[in-house]
Amino acid sequence: MGDDVVLLQVADEAVGEVARDADEHVGLVARVVRGAPGALPGDGAPEVLLDAAWGLADRRHGLPMTPRHRFGTASGCKGFTALAVLALVADGRLDLTTTARSLLRDDLPLIADDVTVEQLLSHRSGIGEYFDDDADVSDYLLPVPVHTLVDPEDYLPILDGHPQVFAPGTDFAYCNGGFVVLSILAQRASGVPFHELVRTRVLEPAGMSSTGYPRSDALPDDAAIGYVHVDGQWRSNVHHLPVVGGGDGGAYTTTLDMERFWGALLGGRIVPDELVARMRRAPGGDGGPADGETYGLGLWLRDSGSVTLEGEDSGVSFWSTHEPATGLTWTVAGSTSAAAWPVVRALRDALAG
Repeated sequence: MGDDVVLLQVADEAVGEVARDADEHVGLVARVVRGAPGALPGDGAPEVLLDAAWGLADRRHGLPMTPRHRFGTASGCKGFTALAVLALVADGRLDLTTTARSLLRDDLPLIADDVTVEQLLSHRSGIGEYFDDDADVSDYLLPVPVHTLVDPEDYLPILDGHPQVFAPGTDFAYCNGGFVVLSILAQRASGVPFHELVRTRVLEPAGMSSTGYPRSDALPDDAAIGYVHVDGQWRSNVHHLPVVGGGDGGAYTTTLDMERFWGALLGGRIVPDELVARMRRAPGGDGGPADGETYGLGLWLRDSGSVTLEGEDSGVSFWSTHEPATGLTWTVAGSTSAAAWPVVRALRDALAG
């Protein structure tokens, strides 16, 4: 059997596992392409090993998921935030050593005065976290009405009141709040609304025409709806997440756009090569992720040189990676918080074998 047949079989079996844990309607997309080792995604016509979808994009109307549907990324779009910030570094409007305090002024007084942009980008700032990543995703976790969270400045009340958990630069702690702070800093430093900044400095240079931050209560027709299991029923995640995604998550994209993203990022079309290299290098010092991965500036890293974006939230699971050594680029997304992971594990094992 060819690689494409094998991967489809592997993916189908993993989707069966998802269906047993949830039901057959859980929406999933997966795409795997292979180029020449060392080549950038988008250079030439890649070999398509898998391009498939399963389940429903919209349970209410019974609409099937297709490979071209847009899907939520949760924290996967922290990479977009990082690049918007680094584009301002390239312009000279910010520096990696710029302190958050220099732009926050009197806002968020519990953030240490010496927290820097680089520490926020690498999850080494030590600032207090506003969002509990370990909580049950079926709960309603935000302390304010979700429809009020549109602009980065709207987050100031829920970012406030959380003291530092360690001195800046002395440890690693994954922090959603740090990337919300980065969106505030980028907006204030540039004078450009954050979502417009991401669009013009990240998405447009990458050719990501199907990626953005639509309102969850006004999704485009080709956007898959995320679902949460509440009181024995599958319900839309519209009441669980900010109505508009922000610095720490919530963009929508497609598998094809993620291929464009990796090619544009690694090809230096979003920020200069020296800043790309900096994104792909983990800061020195104590602490780090516990699972063997490392974290650069907005990207998860592995020893093989691969770069990854991933996210999980209420009604969203997302994984996208590029492996320069093998030429593989692959993306998996699901319409629940757990759906993507059996497929990711199965594909990773199959591709490694």
